[in-house]
Amino acid sequence: MPTRVYKPTSPARRFMSVLTFEEITKTKPERALTERLRKNAGRNKQGKITVRHQGGGNKTKYRLIDFKRDKDGVPAKVHAIEYDPCRSAFIALLFYADGEKRYIIAPQGLAVGATVLSGPTADIKPGNALPLTNIPLGTLIHNLEIKPGRGGQLVRSAGLSAQLMAKEGGFAQVRLPSGEVRRIPIIAKATIGSVGNSDHENVRVGKAGRTRHMGVRPTVRGVVMNPVDHPHGGGEGKSPVGMPAPVTPWGKVALGLKTRKHKKYSNDMIVKRASRKR
Repeated sequence: MPTRVYKPTSPARRFMSVLTFEEITKTKPERALTERLRKNAGRNKQGKITVRHQGGGNKTKYRLIDFKRDKDGVPAKVHAIEYDPCRSAFIALLFYADGEKRYIIAPQGLAVGATVLSGPTADIKPGNALPLTNIPLGTLIHNLEIKPGRGGQLVRSAGLSAQLMAKEGGFAQVRLPSGEVRRIPIIAKATIGSVGNSDHENVRVGKAGRTRHMGVRPTVRGVVMNPVDHPHGGGEGKSPVGMPAPVTPWGKVALGLKTRKHKKYSNDMIVKRASRKR
């Protein structure tokens, strides 16, 4: 999907771009598949801010997405492609042959009127969900389960895809978008194809107000604060950090410190670490 660039009628418009939404065929969501999305502005149940820079934003309703794809053997027709404010990918509204309606993440190339199927007997085409044991090597997949039956947790953002590399014993080796190669139980399900809306990464926000619409509040740098507010604060004029490594407002190392647990349960599943981007 291409992006639209505005004429520079204002400083913000000069660098702004938006999606053209050509794939979208339905503007209002299916009411039975939505629920209220409560906002907490980064606060916990005590009212204390535990996640900074959250608050405000447009009022949205959460779309209930079928990540499990557990309706095996029942064909479904794609009724509409919709926008989802809670994720970067578009979603597809399915009408099953038995009358049930569900949302799924819309893969690249899935159009209105197409038929999708879930289960071991499904064809290898975008939108169909199969166990990894029934998917040929080299196939691009998304919405990948980590544990069978839990539902897809990996590769769900716009434009992403993983690749099935090998099958050995009870596990399959999958190369994730980060470059990491991970072992996944071979009976875990995945959906064929790559996630749609690949032009999402080309969108330029253009102005601060658009990020406020998304519920993101301003981030203030520590070096411009006072020493009482941040370890980087203080000094006359522009001052360096003044310590061996940048730290958080609470004094913990924020750059270069490994935070992954040494004995994390899933460490044994990693065949190759993610490639470091330069």
